[in-house]
Amino acid sequence: MTYKETLFFIGKCLTIAHEEHNRTIIESLIKKETFDWDNVVKVGTAHFVFPALYCNLQRANFLQYLPDELVGFMEHITNLNRERNTEIIREANEINTLLLKNNITPIFLKGTGNLLEGLYDDIAERMVGDIDFLVQEKDFLKAAKLLEENNYEKTSKGLISPVFQKHYPRLFNEDKIAAVEVHLDMLKGKKKERFNYQSIEDSAQKINDIQVMSYTDQITLTTMAIQHNDNGFYYKTVSLRNCYDVFLLSQKTNSLSSINKYKSFTKLLNSYFAITAVIFNSNVIKFQNNLRTSYYLWFTQFKLRFTSIAKLHNTVLKTMRYAKLKLQGFIRFLTNKDFRKYYIKKLSS
Repeated sequence: MTYKETLFFIGKCLTIAHEEHNRTIIESLIKKETFDWDNVVKVGTAHFVFPALYCNLQRANFLQYLPDELVGFMEHITNLNRERNTEIIREANEINTLLLKNNITPIFLKGTGNLLEGLYDDIAERMVGDIDFLVQEKDFLKAAKLLEENNYEKTSKGLISPVFQKHYPRLFNEDKIAAVEVHLDMLKGKKKERFNYQSIEDSAQKINDIQVMSYTDQITLTTMAIQHNDNGFYYKTVSLRNCYDVFLLSQKTNSLSSINKYKSFTKLLNSYFAITAVIFNSNVIKFQNNLRTSYYLWFTQFKLRFTSIAKLHNTVLKTMRYAKLKLQGFIRFLTNKDFRKYYIKKLSS
């Protein structure tokens, strides 16, 4: 199996609880004795969807077609992730209680927010790194200080600047399982001005005293995190973990609702909805079919098929982007007094 074929196979597997046509396709494929499970393990692990893959195959009663050794390994990894996520949920609840007692209302983001709201049939499905939450600007440093007063420590000694950083340095408590990121912003650059605490607080969901984003805002952040923050739109990269969240959130809300709410994000959102719909072979994810989207789909699939060319293309793009960012940083250093002071202090530290 090629990388692209494996990626598309896993994408379909992640939908079999909802898409009958994909269930039929997957069952036919995995019944073959020569099926390449090594590539599936490799790609599924790299995309952080290995437990989700196991859970979906289990729900469809397809584990019977897999090698026993593989089933045992998948079950072990999934059980470990379920235990970790149970601890993450407990830790997030403790943080929420602490902040609410001090008149700070956090809005939990990304994987932690998804777990707290019950997006997944099994909490083991989502692999979560940090506990991310967003607070108002006036509460940003106060929230971080509260955590530090409760045995959380910075994992780096970087300078703190609400002007130039979208989140506080990662905080970690040695008695807890996950690090914490206190967010001032969700997006980098100028786009953060259109998608912030003020734009999402009125529509936020409240579940047992915990605030999470609305489904429309969740699908927006899930997509913009890869397309904008991680430059996915620029490099034409795909993250199956983000795609799976988009798919599940599309069961809750029409994906086009995020485009209607954040029109300036249209090309980034729409293109990712399109490639997710194609990889997952699903009609649930809605997108606007136009010439720009068709080109994005073609180019992304071309890079997925020809990985050697994709690596070369990405290297050229990264070099160009690096040079551009250095030039922009130099100009900013010369023209922005606050940034100049911040950068000099950062170098001296």
